[in-house]
Amino acid sequence: MSANLKYLSLGILVFQTTSLVLTMRYSRTLKEEGPRYLSSTAVVVAELLKIMACILLVYKDSKCSLRALNRILHDEILNKPMETLKLAIPSGIYTLQNNLLYVALSNLDAATYQVTYQLKILTTALFSVSMLSKKLGVYQWLSLVILMTGVAFVQWPSDSQELDPKELSAGSQFVGLMAVLTACFSSGFAGVYFEKILKETKQSVWIRNIQLGFFGSIFGLMGVYIYDGELVSKNGFFQGYNRLTWIVVILQCLFPWSHPCNNSHFPIWL
Repeated sequence: MSANLKYLSLGILVFQTTSLVLTMRYSRTLKEEGPRYLSSTAVVVAELLKIMACILLVYKDSKCSLRALNRILHDEILNKPMETLKLAIPSGIYTLQNNLLYVALSNLDAATYQVTYQLKILTTALFSVSMLSKKLGVYQWLSLVILMTGVAFVQWPSDSQELDPKELSAGSQFVGLMAVLTACFSSGFAGVYFEKILKETKQSVWIRNIQLGFFGSIFGLMGVYIYDGELVSKNGFFQGYNRLTWIVVILQCLFPWSHPCNNSHFPIWL
């Protein structure tokens, strides 16, 4: 029964990850009338939805008691300000990473992005060795070398790209590659940092996700104001939002639930 549950969870995670990449890529390249939705606002909305979802889960664990929910949130978040502030670092990094993923998928095709983004496995391994003193075996290091080789081959220019430069801009390819590589490093560091925090405290992962979402919303709103403040004041916060945009936001909201612990973590073979 437990084995079936593991395979089911793995299948759901694969479907969720793949659908997020494809829908996000399609939403960023779809040509429609009017302004395109702002990725910075989508990140903020996803964080707010994540907070609401995690509060509902804490409410369920509290036997659906509002008084118990209020006590838990007060005791675990407000009464522990230093523990809460520890989440500001990974939250800021995750917010940056989520924005970078939009940039990457706006400039790279889905397949190249998906393969290149797997370098987060390598960065997570390196940060785990340095920050958590984990030891990797020969086969694990060999697997990481094979992964790097595969990513290098994916980035190798093909004849079609050399003959048809109009189809894919070199500048946009470079921007997308830099964005996804930066996201890989941020994902690895934030994931290991978050794991270290979880091991040092006894707070539930739902409380930690609420704390992450709180700081993520603040950092995200700062990004909206700095980079897209003029567009928001002109066309509104939800400019360009349609059904596809909301699907992307919901998938992005669900995806980071595995984000701190699994998204940037080792796969099963590690």
